Amino acid sequence: MASSSLSSKPFLGSALSTERLSGLCSDLRNLSSPSLHFSVRPRPAKKLQVQAAGSTFGNYFRVTTYGESHGGGVGCVIDGVPPRRPLSEADLQADLDRRRPGQSRITTPRKETDTCKILSGVQGGLTTGTPIHVFVPNTDQRGGDYDEMSIAYRPSHADLTYDMKYGIRSVQGGGRSSARETIGRVAAGAVAKKILKDFSGTEVFAYVSQVHKVVLPEDSVDHYTLALDQIESNIVRCPDPEYAEKMIAAIDAVRVRGESIGGVVTCIVRNCPRGLGSPVFDKLEAELAKACMSLPATKGFEFGSGFAGIFLTGSEHNDEFYVDEQGRVRTRTNRSGGTQGGISNGEIINMRIAFKPTATIARKQNTVTRDKKETELIARGRHDPCVVPRAVPMVEAGVALVLMDQLMAQYAQCHIFPYNPDVQEPLNEVNSLPTMSLS
Repeated sequence: MASSSLSSKPFLGSALSTERLSGLCSDLRNLSSPSLHFSVRPRPAKKLQVQAAGSTFGNYFRVTTYGESHGGGVGCVIDGVPPRRPLSEADLQADLDRRRPGQSRITTPRKETDTCKILSGVQGGLTTGTPIHVFVPNTDQRGGDYDEMSIAYRPSHADLTYDMKYGIRSVQGGGRSSARETIGRVAAGAVAKKILKDFSGTEVFAYVSQVHKVVLPEDSVDHYTLALDQIESNIVRCPDPEYAEKMIAAIDAVRVRGESIGGVVTCIVRNCPRGLGSPVFDKLEAELAKACMSLPATKGFEFGSGFAGIFLTGSEHNDEFYVDEQGRVRTRTNRSGGTQGGISNGEIINMRIAFKPTATIARKQNTVTRDKKETELIARGRHDPCVVPRAVPMVEAGVALVLMDQLMAQYAQCHIFPYNPDVQEPLNEVNSLPTMSLS
C-alpha cells in the first residue's frame, strides 16, 4: 500500500547532531582498552511515515474503492478473489442497477446508467486470481449546482470536516463523501455474494423496514423464505406491499417540499458457515458494524436483539440449545442474531442499520462560509429525499464483503488441516434452517 511522509524531520531521540555523535565516538575510544574497541556509526535520521488510509477494506478479500462524484468515474480494485470462478460484468450490473440514481421518483433525479467495465482479473469468463479492476464512468455531472457550496458549508454534511482534515475538498458533488463512492463497494459485494452462494449457499438480503415514522412490524417478514423478488416488488424495497405504500407516501410528502427523511435497513444472512469471526477485536458483528457504519449517512447499528434486549432477563434472552434431526447443535430462538462470542453459529444473522435524513436539502438553513462568516444557504443539486431505498444493495454489499473476508480467514487458519468432525463441519455444507421463534 502507498505510504506518504508527514514530515522530513527525524523522530525525537534520533535527532542527535553530527557533532554530538562524533564527540561520543571520541569519548568511547579514549575509554577503551587495547583489547576492547567500540565502533559507533551515526545512523541516518528516520522519517515518520503512515500508511495511506480510508479507502481499502478487508484482509484476505481486499477491496479498494476510488473516484469522486463529479470526476471521470468511480470503481474498485478487488484483490484476493479465488481463481477459476465464473464472473461477468452482468453479474455485477444487476446490483449496480439497484443502486443507481434516477431509478424512481423517490430517488435523486441524476441520470446515470452506472454501466460497469471489468478491466482486469477476468479471462474468458473466469477469474484469474489477480486483482479485478472494475470501472464505472460518470456521465451526468452538473458542477455548476455546487457554486454556493464552494463558499458555504452544508449543515450536517462532510463539507466542513473535510476542510478541517485536509485543508482542501472536492466541492462538486461532495467528492469522496458522495454516495457514488459506494459503486465500488456494490460491485465488489456482487462478486462476494456470487462466491458465497456458490461455495456454501450463503444468501444476503436487505430490505427497508422503516421510513421516518412508518415502521414495518418485525413479524411481518419471514426471514426463512424472504426472496429478492419480494424486496424488488416496489420502489421503496419493502417486502410488505401495504407498508411499502405508506413509506412511499411519506417520502413523496417531503420530496415536494424540498425536505428529506431517514429510515432503517434490515439485513439478514442465511446459510452462513459456522465459525466465522474471531474473538476479541475481530468479532463478526464488530466487522459487520464497521462495514455498515462506514456507509454514507449511517447513524446506528443494531445486531440480534439490539437495544431491545436490555428489557429482558438473562433467562428470557438466552437462546437455548438443542440437537436437530441432522445431529447439529442449534438454538431454539435467535436473539443473539446468529453469533455468539463474535463467531457465527449457523443461525440466521440479522442486523438493522439506521440512516439519517439526507443532509443536502432545498430549504433555507443557517450556516457559515469558508472564511467564517455567518450566512444562509439553499442547497441546489440532485439529491435523494430518503436514502434507504438505494442503501439496500449497499448494505448487502458491505455484509457480503465481511463474510467473504472472514470465510477466507477461517479456511486459512482452521481448515488448512483436517477439521474436528466431533464439533466442526465443512465450511461449504449448506444448512437447512427450520423456522424458529424469534421472540
